[in-house]
Amino acid sequence: MKSSDPDVSPPAGASRRLLFAGVAGGAALAGAGLAWWRLRPGDLAPGVAGEAGQLWNLAFDTPEGGRLAMAAFKGRPLLVNFWATWCPPCVEELPLLNQFHQERASAGWQVVGLALDKPEAVQAFLKKIPLQFPVGIAAAEGAALSKSLGNVAGGLPFTVVLGEKGGVLHRKMGKVLASELEQWSAIR
Repeated sequence: MKSSDPDVSPPAGASRRLLFAGVAGGAALAGAGLAWWRLRPGDLAPGVAGEAGQLWNLAFDTPEGGRLAMAAFKGRPLLVNFWATWCPPCVEELPLLNQFHQERASAGWQVVGLALDKPEAVQAFLKKIPLQFPVGIAAAEGAALSKSLGNVAGGLPFTVVLGEKGGVLHRKMGKVLASELEQWSAIR
């Protein structure tokens, strides 16, 4: 190459930035793939075997002071949402879940919210933002239950869709979208 030829090599540091960007992009794709693989509906926690297992035998205190027996929901499609008052995405999705409950109840759909929170916090929250679907105070027991249903990361919000026969049909880590609720409403 002559000294009069323009320099066609990338500017100093650009090659390194491209390499780092490629590695970061590959890591992000690998992480997304791992998350999908670990949270796909067919990949349930040991002992669950496609059923909600111990869920149907549990009962939770309600914010009003009663008991919420999960066995009462067996036999019809059920969306169970694990949430907390201190979780911004949880709080953001609750109106959407409430709307789903109101629109789909006549089609047999049920929604239950299990709050991994203190009773006082849930009571105060529900005074500001009332929900039409039943809410149980699950606290630490709810965290273990969500893990048994496939929430391997233990994050919130976490949603599980159960079919008429009690089997886990779908689950979602993170805030649900209206389009997902629409898709789920077609499964039984």
